[in-house]
Amino acid sequence: MSEQITGHVAVLGAGRSGRGVTARLAEDAATGVDVRVTLIDSSCTEDLEAAVAPLMGPGVEILLGHETVPSDVSIVVASPGLPPRSALVKAARDTGAPVISEIELAYRLSESPWIAITGTNGKTTTTSLIAHLLAEAGMPAETVGNIGRAAVLVVGEVGPATMLVAEVSSFQLALTERFHPRVSVLLNITPDHIDWHGSLAAYADDKARIFANQTLGDTAVIDIDDPGSAPYAERMSGSEVEIRTVSLWQSLAFARVEEGMLVLGHGDARVELVRADELAIRGDHNISNALAAVAAAHSVGVPVTALREGLRTFAPIEHRLEPVGVVAGVEYFNDSKATNPDAVLKALTAFEERPVLILLGGKNKGNDFGELARAVRRRCRAAVVFGESASEFADALAGCEGDTVVVQAQGMADAVAAAAGVARPGDVVLLSPACASFDEFSDYEHRGRVFRGIVADMLAVGEQQ
Repeated sequence: MSEQITGHVAVLGAGRSGRGVTARLAEDAATGVDVRVTLIDSSCTEDLEAAVAPLMGPGVEILLGHETVPSDVSIVVASPGLPPRSALVKAARDTGAPVISEIELAYRLSESPWIAITGTNGKTTTTSLIAHLLAEAGMPAETVGNIGRAAVLVVGEVGPATMLVAEVSSFQLALTERFHPRVSVLLNITPDHIDWHGSLAAYADDKARIFANQTLGDTAVIDIDDPGSAPYAERMSGSEVEIRTVSLWQSLAFARVEEGMLVLGHGDARVELVRADELAIRGDHNISNALAAVAAAHSVGVPVTALREGLRTFAPIEHRLEPVGVVAGVEYFNDSKATNPDAVLKALTAFEERPVLILLGGKNKGNDFGELARAVRRRCRAAVVFGESASEFADALAGCEGDTVVVQAQGMADAVAAAAGVARPGDVVLLSPACASFDEFSDYEHRGRVFRGIVADMLAVGEQQ
């Protein structure tokens, strides 16, 4: 049953999540619910003022350029971008009120069953594919969380017949208390966001909160090929939750690959789905994502025929190994969502033996580039490093053996031009930056769009020649 939120709610952060929470609670206030909202952000810019202007009205107070929280708040909803050690979050905790995430609030307001997907990498692809498989089966579903609309807005429009498929981050899970997905999916845990969580152990603990409230009748899908996520299959084995393991090669896994075929179940329940080479999404990591998606979708009743058709028809998603054009015989791929080294290591498996020229750069999130540098030296013909972390990449690559050409560039446009200058017909130019985008762009989507636009301009010039 859904819960009604009353009292004085402080919303920290006026980004997409914070504005969504404010809008939803303002709607409740307009219908007579005894709730008022204070939206607080430490920044105060013209763009932010314009973004929050539509929210102003009865029951809503907006404080921009503030780092204090009213002492009489009954609950605080913190945006995922706010680090736990920020002045605003510390001020919120000093009030003694519970501090929760938007996804926790959305769960409390919802009547729908949830499928929740987390992991360092692969969340967006797996979330989108699960929703695609449900749609193929004619089952109503909405994607929420980090993709789609803010969950807190969607839950007010759908009822218990609609499945919510949620991409949930470690930031969101860290501030959950009652969040209880019917199906949880843990894809992998590799170093990322250490600057936010403080340690890899804390990051893993927050990811694992996805299982915290699951019980009899629920399902947990866990990739056991990944060293970070695999231990949770054993830890969950003593619970009442059904564990569905995923592996590219382990024969005891529930979802696995056998001689190139994606397979579910064992014995009389064994079902063959499609061959791995029938998938339009590239790389071993995407086969793992597909296995996790079908294991989750199958657990909520998607029939095998719909699983097969959905796997065959699912197309690559925007900013994740997205083909964006072929210029002078060189194929360009937008993998802007690869914001950590592990995502790039997985992306490099997608192109078999084709020569790769990789674009690396952006704002480092506290990650070490040593392992990635060694892989780039082994696999890539050239590496173009750019942005705030260019010198870090250059130093890491200089410390490894290999013949990879290393070029330093100032920004995205310069980096693409540099790659084009050394590329040969048949090569792949791959934007897979291993970093956040905030040194040059508003987010990874903005970065990907700019890259795609540069390639489009190159195509247009080529057509005119």
